Amino acid sequence: MSPRLQLLFEQLPNLLGGHLSLAVPAIFVGVLISVPLGILCVKSAAVRGPVMTVISLVQTVPSIALLAIMVAVLGGTIGYRPAFIALLVYSILPIVRNTIVGLDGVDPAMKEAARAVGMRPAQQLLKVELPLAFPVILAGIRTATVWVVGIATLSTPVGAPSLGNYIFSGLQLRDWQRVLFGCVATMTLSLVLDQLIALIETSLQKRRMAVVWAATAGLATLLFVGLAPQLFRSTANGFAGMATGKSRTSSVTPGAVDKLPPLANQNIRIGAKGFTEQLILTELIADRVRAAGGMPKRLGNMGSTIVFDALAKNTVDVYVDYTGTLWSTVLKEPEPIGRAAMRVAVAGRLYDDYGIVALGSLGFENTYALVVQADQASSRGLRTIADLTPLAGQLRIGGDPEFFGRPEWERVRALYGLSGIQQVGMDSTFMYQAVADGQVDVAAGFSTDGRIDAFNLAVLDDPEEAFPPYDAVLLLSPEAAENRPLVAALRPLVNRFSVADMRAANRSVDEDGTTPREAAQLLWSGNPVAE
Repeated sequence: MSPRLQLLFEQLPNLLGGHLSLAVPAIFVGVLISVPLGILCVKSAAVRGPVMTVISLVQTVPSIALLAIMVAVLGGTIGYRPAFIALLVYSILPIVRNTIVGLDGVDPAMKEAARAVGMRPAQQLLKVELPLAFPVILAGIRTATVWVVGIATLSTPVGAPSLGNYIFSGLQLRDWQRVLFGCVATMTLSLVLDQLIALIETSLQKRRMAVVWAATAGLATLLFVGLAPQLFRSTANGFAGMATGKSRTSSVTPGAVDKLPPLANQNIRIGAKGFTEQLILTELIADRVRAAGGMPKRLGNMGSTIVFDALAKNTVDVYVDYTGTLWSTVLKEPEPIGRAAMRVAVAGRLYDDYGIVALGSLGFENTYALVVQADQASSRGLRTIADLTPLAGQLRIGGDPEFFGRPEWERVRALYGLSGIQQVGMDSTFMYQAVADGQVDVAAGFSTDGRIDAFNLAVLDDPEEAFPPYDAVLLLSPEAAENRPLVAALRPLVNRFSVADMRAANRSVDEDGTTPREAAQLLWSGNPVAE
C-alpha cells in the first residue's frame, strides 16, 4: 500500500465517526418527528396541505445553502449543531411522505374490522394501521438515510468533520485519489446502511425475526465501530483535563508553566478557509500547538464570514486571515488605505468591536491578482488591468464564487470599466488550469499561488490600487487571546515568512505532490529564528 493511501486509511476512523455522529442521530430524530407528523397529516386534511407545502419548499433549498442558513440562524455557531439541524430538516420529507402514503394505503376493510371488534382509534392506529403501513414507512426511512449520508459530506465547510473532508481537501489539492476515496467511502456507507435497513424490512414482512435481530446487530456494530474512536478520544481528553486540573480555555499562570507542559493537553481549534495556503498555514499552527503540548483540531474549508464569526464566538481559537478581507468584508470599509495603516486599523477595530486579537502579520501579503496567459499578455500588450478595458466585452474571467461577491471585485469593475466581462464561477482548484487552457481569458488568482509560475501566467499590475493590501495576520479569539501559553507558542510565526517562501510552499503542494503538513514543516525549517 502506498504511503498516501495508507494516510487516507489512517484518517478514516475519525472521519467516519464524525460522519456517523451527524447522520445517524439526524435520521433517528427525523423518524421521531416525521412519523407523528405524517400521522397528524393523515388524520387532518387541514394540517396536511400546509405541512407538506412547507417541508417540500424547504427540500428545494440547496443543501450547502441550508447549512449556511443554519450557521446564520444559530448566530454564527459552526460545527456539529448547524450541520445536525440541516440534516434533520432534509430527513423529514421522505419519511413524512411515506408515512402518509402507507397509512392512506391501508385497506379500508381492515380499518372497519378493527372498529367492529371495538378497538379505540389509538388501538386501531397502533395495532392495525401502523403495522400494515410499516414497510412503506421503512422505505421512506431508507430514502432519508441515503439522502442524509450523502448530504453530510457538505458539513465540512461549516466545521463539522465528515467523509466530505476527503472530497473538499482533495479538490483543493487536486488529489483525485483522495476525492475518489471520499466518494467511495460515502457511497459504501450509504449502501451498507440502506441494505441493512432493507434486510430488516423484508425480514419483518416474512416474519424472519432471527434475520431482523442479526441485521439490527449489524447496524449497532457499524455504529459502534464508527463512533468508538470519538468516544474513546473524548474520554481520554476528559481524564487528561482532570489530571492537569485545567479546562481548555483557562489561562495558565507563570508558576504553573514551570510545572506543566505549556498547553497541558488543551484542545486548540484551528480554522481555515478552502485553499492550499490555508491548509499549509493550518498545519504550521498545528505543529506549534503540538510542540507546546496542546492538541490541535483542524476545522477547514470554511468561508470567510463563517470562520470569522466562529472566531468571534470562541468556537474557533485561531486562524489566519488577510487584512484586505477583514477591511472590506468584515469591517465594511469601501475604500482601501495604505498597507501599514490598514494593519494598525484592522487590529484596533477587531479588538474594539469583537475582542479579537491580531497577534501580528506572518510577514507576507497574499493579494488578489488578475492573471492571464504569458504569451497572450505579450501578444496583446496586456501589462495592467486597465489594458483589459477595451476588450472587456469579449473576455471571460474565472474566479471562486466568493470573489465575485466581494466588494473588491465591484471596485475593480468600476475603476477599470469591466462591467461587460463575463464571470465564470469555479473552485480555485480549476481556475489556473482553466486560464492556461484558454477556457477563460483571465483568472482572479492569488499573488502567493505557486501555480502562477507553474502554468506560465502573467500577473497584471493594479495601477489604481483597486485591490486593498492583503497581509496575512494571525487572529486569536477573545478567549484564546487570554491563553498565554498559546500566545507564546504562536508568536514565533510573526514576521517569519516572505511572499517567495509562501509561493514556493504552495507550489510544492499544488504541483509537486507534497502534503500540506510536509510543506509546513519545510516552511518552518527553512526560516530559522531564535526561539
